Amino acid sequence: MTSTSAAPGPTSYTTLAPGPDHRHELAVKRSRFITVLRRVEDEAQARELVAELRREFHDARHHCSAFVIGANRSLQRSNDDGEPSGTAGIPMLDALVKRETRAASLTDAGSTAIADLSDVCAVVVRYFGGILLGAGGLVRAYSESVSTAVALAPLVHRERLRLFQVQVPHAEAGRLENELRSVGYAMTGNDYDAVHTHVGLAMADDPLVIVTARERLASYTAGRCQLLEVGTDWVDRPLSLGR
Repeated sequence: MTSTSAAPGPTSYTTLAPGPDHRHELAVKRSRFITVLRRVEDEAQARELVAELRREFHDARHHCSAFVIGANRSLQRSNDDGEPSGTAGIPMLDALVKRETRAASLTDAGSTAIADLSDVCAVVVRYFGGILLGAGGLVRAYSESVSTAVALAPLVHRERLRLFQVQVPHAEAGRLENELRSVGYAMTGNDYDAVHTHVGLAMADDPLVIVTARERLASYTAGRCQLLEVGTDWVDRPLSLGR
């Protein structure tokens, strides 16, 4: 088992979209490399994925793993699981931490590719095909397995944003929500009472952004509604087309 630590980073990063595990298989000289990616919140969840795949692929020789967790990517682990030291886990971890994306951020222009993938566990299950790959071949195979799986997986940009609600009569809620979404605000879900819909939205912690939002809201509602701040949270947003 090896571990490294990362320096504190910004309060935004790229991760897997919510949903089922993403799987990809690579064949190299008759060896099968089955990569499984899962979005995880902590080390226990990452280790549970390894345990699940050991049960599912109980006849495989190796179940190598790597994961990176946290907004600042401070928790990083890898495991060769019986492969020659340094030929599986570390190349897998490198494939995760060096993956570059273009993020559609509320706080950044998103035009610069950055390596910020996190909250991801990768497990590569290997079935030996009878032909030795050598150390270099193993490094390339494990690295390519994870890199290709990540390239094909659905990703999102995750940001820590300021959360607000707007109290609006039920009859006006749909129109207001569409107007707010059309100009780029992240909608976070609605609450309801007998008379009003409490429309939830998120935005960057930037005074100019918030002033602009208040001005837009006043325009959309003829000054009848106001932004009520309700806290901060992590919110998933789409990546730009350039990934």
